[in-house]
Amino acid sequence: MLKRFSDADVDPQVLSQLTISVLGYGNQGSAQAQNLRDSGVRVIIGAREKGLSAQRAMEDGFEVVSFEEAARQSDIIHFLLPDEVHREVYLSIEKHLTSEKSLCFSHGLNIHFKTIIPPESVDVFMVSPKGPGVSVRDQYIRGSGLPALIAVHQNPSGKALSLALAIAHANGFTRSLCLETTFRDETETDLFGEQNVLCGGASYLVKAGFDVLVEAGYPPEIAYFECVHELKLIADLIHTDGIAGMSNKISTTALFGQIVQGERLIDQHVRDSMREQLQRIQSGEFAHQWIDQEYGENQCATIRDWLKECQSWEVEEVGSKIRDAMDFTEKNPERK
Repeated sequence: MLKRFSDADVDPQVLSQLTISVLGYGNQGSAQAQNLRDSGVRVIIGAREKGLSAQRAMEDGFEVVSFEEAARQSDIIHFLLPDEVHREVYLSIEKHLTSEKSLCFSHGLNIHFKTIIPPESVDVFMVSPKGPGVSVRDQYIRGSGLPALIAVHQNPSGKALSLALAIAHANGFTRSLCLETTFRDETETDLFGEQNVLCGGASYLVKAGFDVLVEAGYPPEIAYFECVHELKLIADLIHTDGIAGMSNKISTTALFGQIVQGERLIDQHVRDSMREQLQRIQSGEFAHQWIDQEYGENQCATIRDWLKECQSWEVEEVGSKIRDAMDFTEKNPERK
């Protein structure tokens, strides 16, 4: 197993005289900034002037300054902005990266693929929670924490790992499971999982299943329940009990169907397609396609077009009506 870190491996005092600037105040930025502050760390927020994030941060009681000023004032600069804007913001703060500064990331894409290249005199490390910002904050408040990955890319001061672990500790991550990794492994596996399983794979699999049933004449509402709604029940069982544990908790009919159809569905062609996409990720082709072409040249036109198309899918139209009828808003206020 990878090297594991716990509370016993941390010296929280390494942050006691330092200021951390959190660049960005979205889901991760707001959660980690509040956790750090509640753990006694001095935190300032870097955000665009008069932006919604800046307004939210001020309402939450933080000092908010420009990205450049945040970098100038702080000892550790924590990038919690969307990947696609890292380079632009980095170029605006680069002149403030003196040898006593450190850069922290929660995802390694821009460092690993050299979209930004920090000076060799600066510590560069990563604290990557394995969950969304809302869970980062919720678990901290509960006295627990999410699992996280820790990586060091540059360590001229000799203190990079200690600083990374202290930030993980201040977020509650060392109460759970913190594993040592590399920027390469975190970046490439994260992208692969998103594209082939969690987002690209799951979304298109449930849509295909829904479409096949509807084309065969089954009621769309029933197709939605069988192919989309119940996915959470299975995902939750895999999350807590693993594939074998899930398989022992479903009906024997479902289990036998899983056995006879699973490998037939996820066949060699699917595995080969996954391997091809992994190669595109490893080579940097995907990062270039995303950062330079889609975001830089196309200004996210492909994303906007896809989101518009997705809303017109029958599975979305049916699902929206079913979710409204079930009144999920009572349990999920963010949908209001």
